[in-house]
Amino acid sequence: MIGAQTALETRMLLRNGEQLLLTIVIPTVLLVLFSAVPIIDTGAGKRVDFLAPGLLALAVMSTAFTGQAIATGFERRYGVLKRLGASPLPRWALMTAKTGSVLVTEVLQVVLLSVIALALGWSPHGNPVAVVLLLVLGTAGFSGLGLLMAGTLRAEATLAAANLVFLLLLVGGGVIVPLDKFPAGVRSALDLLPISALSDGLRGVLQHGAGTPWSDLAILAVWAVLGLGAAARFFRWE
Repeated sequence: MIGAQTALETRMLLRNGEQLLLTIVIPTVLLVLFSAVPIIDTGAGKRVDFLAPGLLALAVMSTAFTGQAIATGFERRYGVLKRLGASPLPRWALMTAKTGSVLVTEVLQVVLLSVIALALGWSPHGNPVAVVLLLVLGTAGFSGLGLLMAGTLRAEATLAAANLVFLLLLVGGGVIVPLDKFPAGVRSALDLLPISALSDGLRGVLQHGAGTPWSDLAILAVWAVLGLGAAARFFRWE
């Protein structure tokens, strides 16, 4: 049942033009545009080496947080979650299927963005295990926050808030603008955001060949525990 529901959730996501814009089109366009045009100073080295890890982080956020929050919020509004909750599929299994759908979509995003980045001259380094750990913990953290928002706010409020957060974190999360461009006091706060930890950790491994970024993993783990715990506690099915 979980496998069937995961496949259904994935098909629904990939057929949704609005979700595809968030999950596929925007990260791809940003990667190609900012790699080709020197709009932002990304420091020494090739621009694509700086941008690719940040846009992989953006892809995770767009799917696990923004896309999932909006889709789940409207499913809750229209009574879809209530009906599914009364079906033979347990509620925990439904959430597991949604998580599985997010992971499948993220794999497609990572493959697509990596192929494009490699075509643009990207030269990744580092330990792939550290990359997987970062992506998994980032997914858990953003998924918890997305479900918390979808399960507590009205659908229209979720739509507005999720898109606003997406835009704010796109600019202030180290995705395309280096965090050292911000004042020191502001950067200290930005460093604690999940998108900053994910993009910084991926960049440290993939661009600089650093070892396991334990501090970034710790930040993501805290967000995952807080987000998933709050979602489990406060999520309303109706």
